Parts: sequence; structure tokens; C-alpha cells
Amino acid sequence: MRLELAGIRVTNLDRSLRFYIRALGLREVRRGDTRSWGGGVWVRLRDPRSRRLLELNWYPKGSRFYERYSSGTALDHFDFTMGVASRGELERAYRRLLRFGARPTGYEPATTEGWMASVRDPDGIWITIGRRPTAAERRAMSG
Repeated sequence: MRLELAGIRVTNLDRSLRFYIRALGLREVRRGDTRSWGGGVWVRLRDPRSRRLLELNWYPKGSRFYERYSSGTALDHFDFTMGVASRGELERAYRRLLRFGARPTGYEPATTEGWMASVRDPDGIWITIGRRPTAAERRAMSG
């Protein structure tokens, strides 16, 4: 067996699609509607760099899968790595997430010495973005 994807429950499919596509660069690859048999609407997204899949799931009231949404009770966080990047690039990525509807958590580049930041997506799920040190930073750390 192998892990195929991670699916998350969302409260507003259009809002979450805008966030994950515009703010994080994921691409829609497939969509389905299972409401006819008591399900909901799902959209599969792919990260073009890592090829990992994320599925957004929305269930209407009356669906066999519907539950009152409780933010952050099971899923801890998603972790996105920028690769080798500067502190300024991390700061710009963090500000971009906020512009697209993320909410701050208190962990921003300024509080983590420029290494990572965390935000909450539109439904309250934590998203962490981090960076690897630049060549100059690696030399400074080893020297």
C-alpha cells in the first residue's frame, strides 16, 4: 500500500479553493460530486513541485458524512517547504498567505529568526511554511 492523498473537510469549498490555489499554488486536477448517494463535493489538488495531493471535501447538512465543523481537533498542520530561500522570501510568502485569507498564529518570520512561519487557513487548519538556509547562511553556520 501507499499513501494516495490527504483529505480535509472544509466549510466553504469556493473560499478554500481560492486559498489553496492562489496562496499556495496548488492546481485542481479532479472534481467529483457524491451528493446523489449522501456524500458531498470534493476537489483534488496537486502541488506541481512535490506532486503531492490534497483533497478538499465539503459535505452539506443531511449528508451521511456531515458533522458540525470543529476547527483543528484532529489535523495538526500542513508543512510547506520553500526550499533554499532568504528571510525576505519567507516574509513575502507569509504576507502573501495573509493577503489571501490566512490568519496569523503568532509564529511569523520575525519571531522565528526568519526560519519559519505559521498561519491558519480559512477553516482554522494550521499551515507552516519553512525555508532551508542559503549557501551564505550554510557557510556562516559551519564556519
